[in-house]
Amino acid sequence: MNILTFKKGIHPDYHKTETQNKAIEVLMPLDELVFPMSQHIGAPAKPIVKKGDRVLVGQKIGEAGGFVSAPIHSSVSGTVKAVEERITHRGTKDMCVVITQDGEFEESEEMAQNAKPDYSNLTQEELVKIVQEAGIVGMGGATFPTHVKLSVPKDKKAEYIVINGAECEPYLTSDHRVMLESSEEIIGGLKVLLSVFKDAKAIIGIEDNKMDAVNKLQALAAKEERIEVALLHTKYPQGSEKHLIYATTKREVPSGKLPIDVGCIVHNIDSIVAIYRAVVKGRPIMRRIVTVSGSGVKNPCNLEVKIGCSYRQLLEKAGWDPERTVKIIAGGPMMGTAMSDIDVPVVKGTSAILCFTEEEMSKDQTTACIRCGKCVDVCPMSLVPNTLHRAAMHGHIDTFLANNGMDCIECGCCSFTCPAKRDLVQSIRTAKAAARAKK
Repeated sequence: MNILTFKKGIHPDYHKTETQNKAIEVLMPLDELVFPMSQHIGAPAKPIVKKGDRVLVGQKIGEAGGFVSAPIHSSVSGTVKAVEERITHRGTKDMCVVITQDGEFEESEEMAQNAKPDYSNLTQEELVKIVQEAGIVGMGGATFPTHVKLSVPKDKKAEYIVINGAECEPYLTSDHRVMLESSEEIIGGLKVLLSVFKDAKAIIGIEDNKMDAVNKLQALAAKEERIEVALLHTKYPQGSEKHLIYATTKREVPSGKLPIDVGCIVHNIDSIVAIYRAVVKGRPIMRRIVTVSGSGVKNPCNLEVKIGCSYRQLLEKAGWDPERTVKIIAGGPMMGTAMSDIDVPVVKGTSAILCFTEEEMSKDQTTACIRCGKCVDVCPMSLVPNTLHRAAMHGHIDTFLANNGMDCIECGCCSFTCPAKRDLVQSIRTAKAAARAKK
């Protein structure tokens, strides 16, 4: 197989050996689960239950707040304890439904009623409705509602369904384990999509540091005419949407355009599993596969957990050492978020929890930019990060926009390679927010 890739990028230490061979363990939830109404890009869901209500597994507890939104479902059966604001993974207070579970896991009858095991005649509108009602979002971290991607306008044509199996972030192995342990469901989910998008071809892109997953999915895809596995070079950020499209199809998404403008739809591996389960089994998003790793835990692992479980429970399962841990990150080390509180719930976008000790923390001091150009050499979007950083630091938003600052994907390659240890990506992220507010 040819090894495909994109231009530029970096090669960080990947630290995947700690968990890549650890099978997914099921972690049963404690008594109380918290369900934020904002677990996706777009309008928050609106609570449709009240204190004292009994809820069932798979029951909708939050209604989508608009088209670019997603409903929330209970992952347990039990009683609604409260509908109130709670601190979430974002460090902000969001409206949440708090449920005291009864340990019975009694399922809603609607799930069985919604199942369509024979999906051969499914229309695009029906697929969009099923995916929307199941609350499926991008499970790679962006959490963009999946039904929006599947709502292809009549003047566009989906020619490629590209599946992101790259998992290029260091430490993360949850998608790797899903590819090994749920490979039949991945192929099943693709067959569902291909039955609707009849002119499309599916490509599963996997980095070459996951050859066991490549071989397994390739064996299954060999039986399907319209599904193939593409071998990708191990490089960060290989899993970025635009770069994955370029690597697998050699098509480039222009600035300000979407993947569908070049005939592509991109989904994460676990999102495809979720589509299969929603269509064939009638099951909404209720669980998440999470990698818990880093030198601050004694037993790095991959866990299957119910949406709503506390981060603390996952950390304790992995043998978290609070004495040595100095930083906890939700997500990967390149694009994740530092946590100030671990008593927050797992949500649809929770891919990893990483604990780092003092030995792993950088002690380098920030110095003046030496204009070495290393950030330019590695930027996968071919931007000039030091120029964007300077414009951001001085509040020159017009200059920032003139240098295509909004095209930055915030991957962190520039900050990673900067010898002056400038906070490049953080300043650019702030400037992007200011530009959106100004607009």
